[in-house]
Formats: sequence, structure tokens, C-alpha cells
Amino acid sequence: MKNFAFTRYEKNPILEVKDVPNGAAYYILNPGAAKFKDEYILIVDVFHREGGIIFWIARSKNGIDFKFDAKPINWPACGDGWVEHGMYDPRITQIGEDYFIVYNSHNKSRGTRLAIVKTRDFENYEHVSLMSHVNNRNGALFPEKINGLYCCFNRPFAGDEHSACAMELSFSPDLVFWGKTRASLMPRETHWDGLKVGTGAPPIRIKEGWLEIYHGVTTTCSGSIYSLHAAILDYKEPWKVLARTKAPLLFPEMPYERIGRADNIVFTCNALLEGDKVRMYYSCADNCIALAEMPLSDIVEACYADYQYLPNMDKIYETL
Repeated sequence: MKNFAFTRYEKNPILEVKDVPNGAAYYILNPGAAKFKDEYILIVDVFHREGGIIFWIARSKNGIDFKFDAKPINWPACGDGWVEHGMYDPRITQIGEDYFIVYNSHNKSRGTRLAIVKTRDFENYEHVSLMSHVNNRNGALFPEKINGLYCCFNRPFAGDEHSACAMELSFSPDLVFWGKTRASLMPRETHWDGLKVGTGAPPIRIKEGWLEIYHGVTTTCSGSIYSLHAAILDYKEPWKVLARTKAPLLFPEMPYERIGRADNIVFTCNALLEGDKVRMYYSCADNCIALAEMPLSDIVEACYADYQYLPNMDKIYETL
């Protein structure tokens, strides 16, 4: 029986709190990723020692050895009467010469909603829009228009952090006004994504349709477990799920994935397609950043497989 799983980089984690300049961070997590010119760019969530979450870029020539910029990003204000007290979970999509960043914009008294910023050089940034109402997270923009409209994943909250949540799709003619929202991926009972599902990486166009790597959440007596899954969506009607993995492609097994600010979490905001390989920079236990890779052909095969074997289950159960 073939095991379908991401392969971890042997020297994980690749970025830790100690790598942030001047001892400025308590935690780092959930980077967005892009290839820009001759560099790999990570926009990282940094829990700053002075308070709040900010975005800070780490850069690499080889995709493995990253170094943070001297200072965090000078992030643009939202305007529109919305005061931003923090930002997190950036997902980067290139459309033409622009790199659009969909992220969670937090106001301490009103809640969290999705916002969009764009850049062409990862030095200068421009606010585009506040694309959702409050209590909505996990946004990711498609790299192409769908039937003439921009398309973006989002994930509204039905209640508190322990409530069931599903992924939705919203559409826009101009990246400002959004509507025509409809349901997409749903949680599955008796699966590792049985409580909540949410966007992981921005969708990747493949010959079978749209590949979406997403996170799934289940609960145990000791808390939530976040794992990573994949689905293939119809190209013209992306709310239609054509195939979906039966088990996680990445599950919190390693010590750096099981113990941290929040235990038993692997979480991604990115996936970069390089030839027949998907490279993913993922967050571990809300504490550090690691690297994993998997052949695209194996991910597609896993989506269509009738059965998947989740490796090392005995080991995992012993540590939960």
C-alpha cells in the first residue's frame, strides 16, 4: 500500500524565534510564500515582544536558508474607518505583475475580517480593500478569474473557535465589491477534518482542475489537532469538489509540530509548484516554520485514491 505524505526537510525547523532580529519575537508562524525574481519570499506572522502581530519578511536564494529583513514590513493602513490592531495569515497570489496578499485584519473591539494588499516589489505595499464582514478568516485569491470574476476563498465563523466551519467562495469584478458567495469544501464526519476546514494555500492550476491544499481540524479530549489535506476542484465551477484525500498528507508527528504555543498543529498559507514538486513552508505548533515537499503526481493520486494509509499512527496515538 502506497503512503501518500509530504516529506519533511531533514533539518527542520528552518526558521525559529531566535532568527528574528534583535530578539523581537515571542512566536513566529503561518508564512505566506512567493518566488520573486531570484528569491524565495516568506511573509511571516511575528508575535512581537512589544505586543501584537506584525508581518516580517524572510528571504532566501535557495529556498532553505532564510534571513529576516532588518525591520518588519511598513504595512499600509486600511482606511475605510477600520483601525487595524494586528494582522496575520498572509496568502500571496500573483496576477500579472501584481502580488496580492489576502490576510486577516484584526480590530480588538470589532473582530477579524479579510483584507487585500498588493505589491510589485515586496518593498512598497498598497491597500486594495476590506473584502469581508467581521468573523471571517482564511482568505486566498485564485490566480485567474473565474467566468470573468475574481474568486477568493474565505471561511466565516458560525460561532466560537470550537464551532464547525466550512470554506466558501466569493466573487468580485474589481477586488473591492464581493458577493455571489457559495459553499465549497465542507467538514467530513469521522475524518481528521471533521470539525473545521479552512484555506491553506492559494489554489494551484493543474490539468485536473484547481489543487487546493487546506487545513482540517478535529478535536480530542486534550484539544484540537490541525492537519493538512488536499482537494481538486472543477476549473470553471470551483465550488464543485472533484476529488479529495481520504487522510491527511501532513499530520503533527514531530516534536516541533506537537509542542509549542498551541500543540498538535501543522498549518500552511502557501504551496509553491516547482516542476512536478510542491514545496510548502508550514507552521508548527504556532511556534516555528518548517519545510516539506511532495511530488504533484502523488498529491493528485492521493486525491483520487479509494483508501489512504496514515503512517505512524501507533506512534501518534502514544503522544496525543
